[in-house]
Amino acid sequence: MSVRSTKSFCVLILLTTAAFVAPTPVAAAADSVPLVVTSSNTPVNELLVYDTSGTLVQAVPTGGQGGVGGNAGGIAIRQSSVAVVNFGSLTVSLLEREGNTFELTQTIATVSAPVSVAFGKDHLYVLGTTTVESHRSTGSTVDDNADGVVSLVLADGSAAQVGAAGDQLVITEKSGVIEVVGLRGGAVTGSSEPVQIPAGSDTPLGLVTRGENAYVTIAHSDEISLVKNGELVALTAIGSSFPTGPGQQAPCWITLIGSYLFTSNSPSHSISRLIASGRSITIDEPVAASTGGAPTDIASARQILAVIESNGQGLSHLTQFTIGDDGALTKVASTAIGSAANGVGIVVN
Repeated sequence: MSVRSTKSFCVLILLTTAAFVAPTPVAAAADSVPLVVTSSNTPVNELLVYDTSGTLVQAVPTGGQGGVGGNAGGIAIRQSSVAVVNFGSLTVSLLEREGNTFELTQTIATVSAPVSVAFGKDHLYVLGTTTVESHRSTGSTVDDNADGVVSLVLADGSAAQVGAAGDQLVITEKSGVIEVVGLRGGAVTGSSEPVQIPAGSDTPLGLVTRGENAYVTIAHSDEISLVKNGELVALTAIGSSFPTGPGQQAPCWITLIGSYLFTSNSPSHSISRLIASGRSITIDEPVAASTGGAPTDIASARQILAVIESNGQGLSHLTQFTIGDDGALTKVASTAIGSAANGVGIVVN
């Protein structure tokens, strides 16, 4: 397989779904234990809830249609609230954890088909195929009507992920743009402005934010970038991480816990570990773990790393690792999912 055909894999996964048959829910453990969630991404979309042993404890209909693919951040977590995109029905569902079960509490309509969601301090941000919009939130309730809508730079359907960084949103469009949108009182405002990145940068895709920093993958250039206040301030290549050989290819998705960045490298079937320090990103372990399928979306919290793996033919796995103090990953569970699941998050409250 050529390098180009291998790298193109990152944006082709998750495009098909298969019928999902949920196992019978089983009893959950005590309150406040971490639960891992993903969406079935099927025509009748469901929030799938797993414990840390990989057992499905609940499947909750979102009231919408799945069908999204090639994106990141299709699920957002804030305390006990979960937001899930319903691409096919142009809605976002809000679910609330009570004990160890979730209940659908709200569904909001979106301006364009949603691909990614992110919570800010007092807003929910929804990235659609052509727009990004903001909805004020109070507690676990989100306003049905958007208080701001901004068109994307390209708006060509390649929108990938949104994240809040300081007083801006950072957005990726796979056609070649990292962009920022200003916030005023938490609402999106003005216009979307491109970040200056190296010419030929191929497929900006996943991102994770902390404070004013956004760590963004440029997947098919095999690079991780640091964007701060609308400027590119660091760029690290994982494709040249080995003394010989091509290194890891296409870091599509990314998560941050402590000082560790973990990227899921879809065609390489691997997870890399990097260190985020100030204005630098350094490679710590090119292959921190290997995966059976192509790892797609990734999340971390409370020393847990969760990854959705694409197995092709509309099938996937949820794989969970524990994270050691030194960043070492130990696989603890891998659970088959009968659909091309999309998005992943860890609810610890």
